[in-house]
Amino acid sequence: MSGQFYAMLSRMRYIQRWALMRNTYPENISEHSMEVAMLAHALAVIGNKRLGKQLNAEKAALIGIFHDAQEIITGDMPTPIKYYNKDTQAAFKNVEEEAAEYLLSMLPEDLRTAYTPLFFEEEADAYLWRLVKAADRLSALIKCMEEEKAGNREFAGARAGVYARLAEMGLPEAEIFMKEFLPAYELTLDDLKSGHE
Repeated sequence: MSGQFYAMLSRMRYIQRWALMRNTYPENISEHSMEVAMLAHALAVIGNKRLGKQLNAEKAALIGIFHDAQEIITGDMPTPIKYYNKDTQAAFKNVEEEAAEYLLSMLPEDLRTAYTPLFFEEEADAYLWRLVKAADRLSALIKCMEEEKAGNREFAGARAGVYARLAEMGLPEAEIFMKEFLPAYELTLDDLKSGHE
């Protein structure tokens, strides 16, 4: 029977991230996916406006919305475990792919093809998927910054690691975002408002 797809996606709000760490504010994959979608869209817009590219910003945002949907089935695997070694990483990638297939099987056949490219990378969209990965890391970096801003030093090491992995990607769109827009995430609400008035 198909038809459960959207109801399953609504359960993203129940899957907590950062399970191994003390959080001042818990984050679920629904919130995270929304932020990743916004950031992926921003990176594509930066690529188009600043770098003369022709990227589909709307599709980048859509991929961002669904990039962690399989975690409804698998849960959020902590990074130290997921990337422990190549065997673990490959095994978990297979589990994620099976979970994505399972979710897609909950759609009627005539709708499934519209969602498959949002769950599985197609060669034509490879650069968009890289932008979404960068947006995913930016979201993690922002989370680390917010936790540190709230006085939680638990995220200091994660912040350094995420920053390094993001820089290693060598994406000019991400570099522009980090230079121009990331510092504002350190500001308080009053600072954000007064800087604009």
